[in-house]
Amino acid sequence: MTAMLDSLERNTFSLIAPAKINLALHVTGRRSDGYHLLDSLVVFAHFGDKLSVKRASADSFEMSGPFGRHLPDDGSNLVLKARDALRQYFPEQATPVAIHLEKYLPIASGIGGGSSDAAATLRALTALWGIEAEPAQLAEIGLLLGADVPMCLHGQPLVARGIGEDIERLGSFPHLPMVLANNGVSISTPQVFAALERRDNPPLPAMPALSSVDDVCVYLAETDNHLFSATEKLTPAIGDTMKALQNTAPRLVRMSGSGGTCFAIYDSDSEAETAAATLKQSKPDWFVVATHSITEGN
Repeated sequence: MTAMLDSLERNTFSLIAPAKINLALHVTGRRSDGYHLLDSLVVFAHFGDKLSVKRASADSFEMSGPFGRHLPDDGSNLVLKARDALRQYFPEQATPVAIHLEKYLPIASGIGGGSSDAAATLRALTALWGIEAEPAQLAEIGLLLGADVPMCLHGQPLVARGIGEDIERLGSFPHLPMVLANNGVSISTPQVFAALERRDNPPLPAMPALSSVDDVCVYLAETDNHLFSATEKLTPAIGDTMKALQNTAPRLVRMSGSGGTCFAIYDSDSEAETAAATLKQSKPDWFVVATHSITEGN
C-alpha cells in the first residue's frame, strides 16, 4: 500500500492558472443567439490560482486559499466541469483523480479566474492521463465550458475576437509591470452586458510593433474598455478602485473585463511593488497584488 501511495504522489501535476487581463476590450456587435462580439487585447499575469491533480482510487476535489471558501464544490464548479468534459471525450484514459485548487483570485472579478482554472484543469489532466489531444480539440472542449477558456489555454499575449474563440497569438510582447486591485465589489457580467448603451463599436485599431511599456501605453490610449461605463453605472464603487490606482502615479489605469478588478501599468517592477505596498497600507481589506505580464506561453 505504501509503495502504491508513493507512486500516486509522484504522478502529481501542478499548474498556475494565471489571471487574464483585458488590456483593451471593444464590443463590436451581438450575434442572433445573444452572444456579444468582442475585440480584445489580452495578457496573462504572473499571478493566479494553483491547481494540482494526481491519480487516486476515487475522485475528490478540495479547495483552499483566501477565496476558496467562496466557490461551490459541486458540479457547477468549472474545474469539475472541465474534468467531466475531458472524461466524456476520453473515457478510456480518464482514471479517478484528486484535484486541489488553491484560490488566490477574487471571484467574478473580470480577470477570468474560473476560466483559467478550467483551462489549467484541461491541461493538467491531459498530461496526467497521457491524452494526446490536438490544441484545436482542447479549445473545442474549452469553448463548451465558457467563451474565455480557449484563450486561457494559450496563456500568453493575444488578440481575441468573435465571442473569444477567434484567437491571434502575438509573437512578442513587452514585459508589463502591473498592480491588480479589487475593492470587493460583486459584479454580474450578464447584467453589465445588458446595461450596454452601444454594441456596434469599432474594433481595435491596427496594432504596431510593441516593444516597450511606452509603446503599449501609447497604443492603449487609442483603445477602451467598452464595458466600463455600464459597470460603473451598476456599481459606482468601481470608481474608488480606479481613483486609488491613479493616485499611485501609474502609466495607465483601466478596468479588466466586466470588473471589478482594475489594473495599473508602471515603468518598472519596483514601481509596481511600491505602489502595491502603498495601496495595501491604505486599503488593507482590498485584494491588491504587484505582478507582471507573462511574455510567453505558460
